[in-house]
Amino acid sequence: MNNFRLTSFLTSNIDIDKNNLESMVSQCKTKFVKKGEYLLKEGEKCKHSFFVEHGLLRQYALDDKGKEHILQFAPENWIVTDRESVYFDQPSAYYIQALENTNTILFEESLILHLSKQDPLFLEFNNKLLHNHIRQLQRRITLLISATAEERYLDFVRLYPDLLLRVPQWQIASYLGITAESLSRVRKELATKS
Repeated sequence: MNNFRLTSFLTSNIDIDKNNLESMVSQCKTKFVKKGEYLLKEGEKCKHSFFVEHGLLRQYALDDKGKEHILQFAPENWIVTDRESVYFDQPSAYYIQALENTNTILFEESLILHLSKQDPLFLEFNNKLLHNHIRQLQRRITLLISATAEERYLDFVRLYPDLLLRVPQWQIASYLGITAESLSRVRKELATKS
């Protein structure tokens, strides 16, 4: 199978029927995006979810002043989409951009619904993924409204341990909701504690 990472991701998390798995993978499209290119821009309708086989994506929004606010990063084995756009057919409020040359697998909601009807284990796995995503978003909201910059940074390191050398500091700061200068100060303070 061409989509090795997606296949490995699914088989390591679910005892899925091989015929269903082959059916799913064969229906998925692949898309290569170069560093700096977009899979989605604000105002477009998102039609797919994107599984990252190799590379790195970021999802962000722009405020009225043009400042970027990063919602999430999506390294290998992560799935990213604009749920409001996909599920409610709304224009997107987000951008999804490649931070590195990235291979993605695109799949539509209709395929997920079809597989969920065919295989109860897949339905359970998909629900688990969705609830885990909601849990992470709730945690992120709580951290943004109540945690210190240091606590937010340490949570970022826990969630994205391999991204510190792959993502510019200003983008990490954007994700944390702080300035690049504040992030630099947090990192220096943590270094002196060690």
